[in-house]
Amino acid sequence: MLIQSEFDIQFRLSYPTAMVALLHLHPSLEADLQSGNHLYVEQIQEAGSGQTAGEPVLVPSTEYHDSFGNRCTRFVAPAGTLRLKASAVTLDDGFPDQIAADAQQAPVEDLPDEVLQFLLPSRYCEVDRFVAIAHDLFSWASPGWSKAAAIRDWVHNKVAFNYQTARPTKTAMDVYTERIGVCRDFQHLAITLTRCQNIPARYVTGYLGDINHPYSGAGDFSAWYEVFLDGRWMTMDARHNDSRYGRVLMATGRDAADVAITTSFGDAYLSHFYVDSFEVDESGSKLPIPGMPAPVSS
Repeated sequence: MLIQSEFDIQFRLSYPTAMVALLHLHPSLEADLQSGNHLYVEQIQEAGSGQTAGEPVLVPSTEYHDSFGNRCTRFVAPAGTLRLKASAVTLDDGFPDQIAADAQQAPVEDLPDEVLQFLLPSRYCEVDRFVAIAHDLFSWASPGWSKAAAIRDWVHNKVAFNYQTARPTKTAMDVYTERIGVCRDFQHLAITLTRCQNIPARYVTGYLGDINHPYSGAGDFSAWYEVFLDGRWMTMDARHNDSRYGRVLMATGRDAADVAITTSFGDAYLSHFYVDSFEVDESGSKLPIPGMPAPVSS
């Protein structure tokens, strides 16, 4: 299965602003990359600047890998309109998310050193505040996949999705008390409860298009999480609680604070946002999505 992922994001800035972006595909996908994955950082010129209106100028940038292994881009965005865009085609195995009902969790003392941090509290996942809650809710479940799946299912059933409730300060405890949120909120609550049961859990951001799935609306970046069982990371998703196809990984971290798609060290007003991820054939043509409205000809 070939998956094309693309975005075009634009900001308005009043003055030059340092920024960091995590918008490349994850380095672990390098072997599956068929084309693209180049991030264009561009300033859109305004009319009267001596150039044609809208003509882009590349903004110098550098790259580094953060402590979680994510590929990051840093740059100073000039005042005016900034555009970030990229497109990539990756090869996917064509299988849905794995269901590993027999997967077991390791005793904490046997976990790899680098995995231990995914049991601890983090910015949005207040593990220390949930220990008693998690025990009351999930002490009955068998360790391993059964317990992790029980937590995922509980969060999916107890939290309602609503874009209008998104806010950057919402923590797992806020989600637990309000019972409403967006995809990152579902994952933060599930991650927190999972860590309380001594199962390492990490936050994931990437693309999740409507591949082999009914059309669900305009595209967006997606969040899910992974649990460490049987010595490897396995996909869980408390928001889309079914076995989905075509996840394209961008970044992993302790929670959303570690994997923000952009971080601006100053004011940056989002003025345009387009994201999509879809299956293509070998010629690069987009394959149809069930229920997607047909294009309207003018």
